[in-house]
Amino acid sequence: MKLFKRIAVSTLALAVAVGFSLNSASAASSNNVVVAGSTALLPLTQQAAKEFKRSNPKVKISVSGSSSIAGPQSVLKGSATIGAVDWDATKSVPGFSAFKGLKAHKIAVIPFATIVNKSNPVSNLTTKQLQDIFSGKIKNWKEVGGKNAEIVVVNRKHGSGTRVNYQMKALNSSKFMTTGSNYKEVGKSGEMTSAVESNPNAIGYVDLAYVKGNIKAVKYNGVEATTTNVINGKYKVWAYGYLVTKGNPTGANASFIKYIQSSKFQNGSLKKLKFIPISKMK
Repeated sequence: MKLFKRIAVSTLALAVAVGFSLNSASAASSNNVVVAGSTALLPLTQQAAKEFKRSNPKVKISVSGSSSIAGPQSVLKGSATIGAVDWDATKSVPGFSAFKGLKAHKIAVIPFATIVNKSNPVSNLTTKQLQDIFSGKIKNWKEVGGKNAEIVVVNRKHGSGTRVNYQMKALNSSKFMTTGSNYKEVGKSGEMTSAVESNPNAIGYVDLAYVKGNIKAVKYNGVEATTTNVINGKYKVWAYGYLVTKGNPTGANASFIKYIQSSKFQNGSLKKLKFIPISKMK
């Protein structure tokens, strides 16, 4: 009887182990596309998923966004097949080491903009003014030509690719303030726009895809944040967007990335969302 129980328990354990293995294999199926990561790229990846699904109805595809750092982390953990990132995660950038074992696929040019509430009369800010605002040295809008009101600085949390790029390119790597009654951090691009929309004295930054509603992009050193000015070299606050995979992608994942890189999508939906085709940059 004891021998029978030992055999039964062993058999059950083996069955559970096999079942777990089969489920894991199913989750990693080349016919499943799971995208996680950048919220800056989220409008693009969501639109691409809709279009790709119409042509490939049998493919299971899901897209989510939290932060760029979550993209490569999710791919390495196996909870996502594709990571969306605002930098080449296979290389080191200030504050982040390179993620080993991943392959990066360039998919878009992302223009970033400084944003304020539409009621704010300020329309242009220089590099020095932005450095002083985001470091806390300039505390009142009247110091930069605005109303007599305290500036509320809205920043993205550490792990955001938008934060990395904005700090490097708009602020020339100047440090951010980290505390204060007029300082807050948000986790996603959508939360950034909501914070600036709801506060007439707030300032923040997002990519152009999010500039709508009750927010406006201010000029940077006298140059408007437009796709045209990025292409002609006048506006410098931009970065390449990437999708990262664990090694070379296969099946539907490879097809999905190729679709985003295709001329049809690059010159269609991607441009409508205020991203720039990678072919436009010299």
